[in-house]
Amino acid sequence: MNNFEATLTIRETIVALATPSGRGGIAVIRVSGSNIQSIVLQLLGRIPKKRYAEYLPFLSEDGSVIDEGLALYFPAPNSFTGEDVLELQGHGGPVIVDSLLKRVIQLGARLAKPGEFTERAFLNSKLDLVQAEAIADLIAAETEQAARAAMRSLQGDFSCRINQMRETLIELRTGLEAAIDFVDENIDFLKDTQIVNKLHTILDKIREIKNLAKQGTLLQEGLSLAIVGPPNVGKSSLLNKLTAKESSIVTSFAGTTRDVIKEKIKIEGLLLNIVDTAGLRATTDEIEKEGIKRTLAEIFKADLILWVVDHSTTAIGDLKFWKEQQSFLNNIFSDKRIVIIRNKIDLKKEEPSIDKEIGFDVIKLSAKTSEGLTLLFNYLKKCVSYTNATEGNFSARRRHLEALTNTEVALCNGLNKLENNQFPELLAQDLLEGQNYLGEITGKFTSNDLLGKIFANFCIGK
Repeated sequence: MNNFEATLTIRETIVALATPSGRGGIAVIRVSGSNIQSIVLQLLGRIPKKRYAEYLPFLSEDGSVIDEGLALYFPAPNSFTGEDVLELQGHGGPVIVDSLLKRVIQLGARLAKPGEFTERAFLNSKLDLVQAEAIADLIAAETEQAARAAMRSLQGDFSCRINQMRETLIELRTGLEAAIDFVDENIDFLKDTQIVNKLHTILDKIREIKNLAKQGTLLQEGLSLAIVGPPNVGKSSLLNKLTAKESSIVTSFAGTTRDVIKEKIKIEGLLLNIVDTAGLRATTDEIEKEGIKRTLAEIFKADLILWVVDHSTTAIGDLKFWKEQQSFLNNIFSDKRIVIIRNKIDLKKEEPSIDKEIGFDVIKLSAKTSEGLTLLFNYLKKCVSYTNATEGNFSARRRHLEALTNTEVALCNGLNKLENNQFPELLAQDLLEGQNYLGEITGKFTSNDLLGKIFANFCIGK
């Protein structure tokens, strides 16, 4: 018995509804595991032809018909999970679906956990971790560009680039370790300028992939914007204008917004996750205090902070509250995420523009008249180096960016050691670290905890 067969025998058979729950024309039930044939014989009366759709009755324990529909049988290893797989396509009534699920469980299966089918596909080497994540990204895609990028990752575009870089590092490390092991051969590996050049080339490639991964992360997760500032400066008006609907209540009274209000919009394929927050000020109102507390929490999570101020006030005065919150915000004046929005330029009949003030970019606009909104949109895209060109984009996640950054740091450390003619063993360790960080992306080196977090976010039935 080979390893693949041994793995199959110890895995329980799982079942789940693969289509959304509720009433529908068709429901698809997916079953995967080692005792599929036994289930198939009792449920269908016979084993269908491999990889062909057959119209058959789905039988209960007493032989009566629960439903009729299409049955597809995929024997291992030629299936999505790499195990024996049965798919039942029947009518989408909740009672019928529930009866079929109960029947399959009665025959020896158990309900699948979220993402368990895809997890088994990964564990059986039917796809790597990037491709597994791309399935979830494809399902969750909120723009056409995000869906196309996810499909490229699912087809292996991102994985191929990572594997190429990893193989290059393995080759470089192998050469270095050979030079260390055979010192009598007088191979001065560290003085070989080709090695320095090769490391620089690899670093350039890593940075190129990292930039593409940033675009992929933006496509999938979007840009998180927190609209913050004092009361009555137009924060809610700005949110309403951005979303083109009355998402927030707008009044002349301070403290109207007491909770965070979240909305999503799309600009040329870029998803913006916008949060309108309670006005920051000193207050004795307990409800408003809670709103301000939630505002501070959103500030920490945001990719960019749109600090809205009134056209007639100075940025230094408007940021006074931030200064008072130093213990919470860790020197907000050095926070590069802040963009000052100087609102209500229509009252002074100013033109929209982008300026600098106390070290921050300042965008002058009017939420009331929409003047300057295009300037803001273009600024946001430029700020994150976003392009709506889909060619070459692939879906990516923040963990991928973190792994690529760690790889870059490890290789820079190694290059520094090489240029300072330090011990070659130290360089070899840096190369190994970089190799392992890249392996974490595709799942060559992955902890069970990470797998649990990744697949727990999948739909049940995927």
